[in-house]
Amino acid sequence: MDTFLRSVEKRAFIVARFATSQEEEALDIVQDAMFKLVQKYSHLHKDDWPKYFYRILHNKINDWYRRESVRNRWRVFFNHKPGSDRFNIEDGVAQVSCREPGRTLIGEQETTDMLAAVERLPLRQQQALTLRLWEGFSVAETAKIMRCSEGSVKTHYSRAVHRLREELEKPYVGLVF
Repeated sequence: MDTFLRSVEKRAFIVARFATSQEEEALDIVQDAMFKLVQKYSHLHKDDWPKYFYRILHNKINDWYRRESVRNRWRVFFNHKPGSDRFNIEDGVAQVSCREPGRTLIGEQETTDMLAAVERLPLRQQQALTLRLWEGFSVAETAKIMRCSEGSVKTHYSRAVHRLREELEKPYVGLVF
């Protein structure tokens, strides 16, 4: 179980970070999901752990959204503004190659733009995109994790990909190296 949890912790954090835009909240969500997996499902075969873990993770994210909507109702009355300290996701990614400075700058900007665009996606589109593209789950597995139909998964995924293409193609059209 320890090996499995170590293998998914960074990806799970990034998924939660996309969804919440808050580092501390994302860490709490991932920790809660890991604890719940160990507590309830450690007796199952290790091949089943990813499906259960991501279902738990996405349920925790959905729960966070529900709690946050209630909190936001009260924040209006108290003019509470959340802190602007933001975790830079790129700091956690190791650089694997050196490129020419111009290409490096464009690559860094593309990465920043991509992460920002994924953060702006609606939650269900984020979930479908990360589960299908990043984690490699099938449509059926993703549907079970997200607790929706396979058709909904396909729709959310398609809309996410189209929206990312629209947003990300515009700034880089016509650039020449």
